[in-house]
Amino acid sequence: MAAPALVSGPAAGNPATVVRARGFGKRYRGRNAVEGLDLEIHAGELFGLIGPDGAGKSSLIKSIAGVLRFEAGSLEVFGVPLLSDDACERIKDRIGFMPQGLGQNLYPELTVEENIDFFARLRLVPHSALAQRKAELLAITRLAPFTGRAMKHLSGGMKQKLGLVCTLIHEPRLVILDEPTTGVDPVSRRDFWLILGRLLRERNISALVSTAYMDEASSFHRVGLMFGGRLLAAGQPGEIRALAQGALVSVEAGAEVGQQAAALAQLRARFAQVDALGSAIRVFVDQGDDIQAADMVRQALPALPPQAVAAVEPELEDIFVALLRQRGLARPAQDRTSPPPARRQDADAPAIEAHELTRDFGAFRAADRVSFNVRGGQVFGLLGANGAGKSTVIKMLTGILQPSAGSGRVAGADMRSAGFAIKERIGYMSQAFSLYLDLTVEENVRLYGGIYGLDRAAIRSRLQWISEVAELKGYERERAARLPMGLRQRLALGCALVHQPRVLFLDEPTSGVDPIGRRAFWDMLFHLSRFDGVAILVTTHYMSEAEHCDRLALMYAGRVVAEDSPSGMKNALERDCGMLLEINAPEPQAALLALQRNGFAAAALFGNRIRIQSRQAEADSARLPELLRQAGQPGVTVVRRAPSMEDVFVQRVTALEAAELNARKTAR
Repeated sequence: MAAPALVSGPAAGNPATVVRARGFGKRYRGRNAVEGLDLEIHAGELFGLIGPDGAGKSSLIKSIAGVLRFEAGSLEVFGVPLLSDDACERIKDRIGFMPQGLGQNLYPELTVEENIDFFARLRLVPHSALAQRKAELLAITRLAPFTGRAMKHLSGGMKQKLGLVCTLIHEPRLVILDEPTTGVDPVSRRDFWLILGRLLRERNISALVSTAYMDEASSFHRVGLMFGGRLLAAGQPGEIRALAQGALVSVEAGAEVGQQAAALAQLRARFAQVDALGSAIRVFVDQGDDIQAADMVRQALPALPPQAVAAVEPELEDIFVALLRQRGLARPAQDRTSPPPARRQDADAPAIEAHELTRDFGAFRAADRVSFNVRGGQVFGLLGANGAGKSTVIKMLTGILQPSAGSGRVAGADMRSAGFAIKERIGYMSQAFSLYLDLTVEENVRLYGGIYGLDRAAIRSRLQWISEVAELKGYERERAARLPMGLRQRLALGCALVHQPRVLFLDEPTSGVDPIGRRAFWDMLFHLSRFDGVAILVTTHYMSEAEHCDRLALMYAGRVVAEDSPSGMKNALERDCGMLLEINAPEPQAALLALQRNGFAAAALFGNRIRIQSRQAEADSARLPELLRQAGQPGVTVVRRAPSMEDVFVQRVTALEAAELNARKTAR
């Protein structure tokens, strides 16, 4: 049983309670989906529910929205006990509910404006008020130029913004959003949170949002961590970070594969939470402060120079995993670092070669002269916003799409002419389809083994390997549809590897997978690349996952606009745009407006902190507190932060978008 939850009091100036749950419980066929949950959400508050698939988030959200009955405890919304269908109907005019999935509450064939008008009529919005509301929401979301475009032709981020407009058109007092940013690129995600935050401030509405992205916690006033149907903890993000005992230490074990693998094995023998992150290893030490934790890690690796080990600030995901582990709710990562078989002799040769790959769909160019190389044993990441061309490049390299121009080789085979030969040498996990959900784990593996021509003995051997590596023992006879998302994705990876390919293509492999599942998935990829020499090409929207890659290519409008290691991209951002400064102010929104009025136009709110890029970091760090004190914001602190890959992505893509917009204006 989870430890008692930490629940903070009402936000200052917003004492009213919008949602109150006491001992809430929901069961499906005798199984507890949510049990003994106590929760309060206050007026004007942005409250986030974070947890893995199956934690109970959607069951709780649907009950609060009045669309799902519950079996235990009490639930009040706007002071109305939800004891009957009539009671649920009494609150629905004050609620806006956006279900999980890109555009799931929208109609694909209708245009942007037609969708909005339909929801306005459905919600009985007076015709006299509709025009003004629609104009305001379209302006805030920057969808005004696209009112005549069909919903099915919008990008993922635009679909979610349209879904938000349709959810808000009747001016609800409580907005309920179920994983609204899953599958959305980082620029659109940050844009979505800025829009939602602005609407909350201007209209004093409340919002309940569920998400699987731990890094989004900083956007919430308070968060609730859910696991196994229980509320593990609730409070402000800073309070949550203080719950897990211990400190996080980063280790640079060396550039050689053997050095990193050996260090990983030594650390896992002594510490329970150890993860490889690109060339680094991150260790959560359960005892002591930063200095003591770093010393303990140095003692475990006496051969490393002292400067290779340093304490770093943990992310909320590190804290979440540590809380689960310390409370006995999650197992430590499986040690897969036993002595590897001999590496293939061609492990360092180019496994993937793309040379000016181009693909046109009519007048639209989806990929524009894309070039890069991936060596054996290397993890290469393709990053880009929705529609940047990532999936198109993968489909060309795997032989699914013929290029309009350019060439490529995969595992030594020419992608244009190799035919089935190229398919024998690669594994592919697509974004949309990888498994037969009505088949069991064992049946899926046998089917894929048969497709690739393996005999019965080989399939039996690979099934045993997949069960061990993907931690699927005991699930062999379970239908894929009944597996949690994390296990399902590891099964899909196992099926892609059943024929022992030399190259692995992964298209958004962990979209919607919880943090525990993502870490286990990447642990498998680390083993495959470092020990078996498999070349891995992956696309992802999780910027924290980009840190796992040895090299990255950033795509924009079908082109590769930057290629480097994660650290190289961060260094380039600091060199080109200045140091990242984070400002902590008592009233962040007022401080943000003061900064923008005083020449810091690019200042942006990141949760309850403000971030700016400064070319004069030392001078700005000294003068910003005084500037804000004069603006009525005393007690401001300014600290330097290392940029994240999300900072890199957002800065580069927004700069490219701005340059493109200026070019169009000049052309007119």
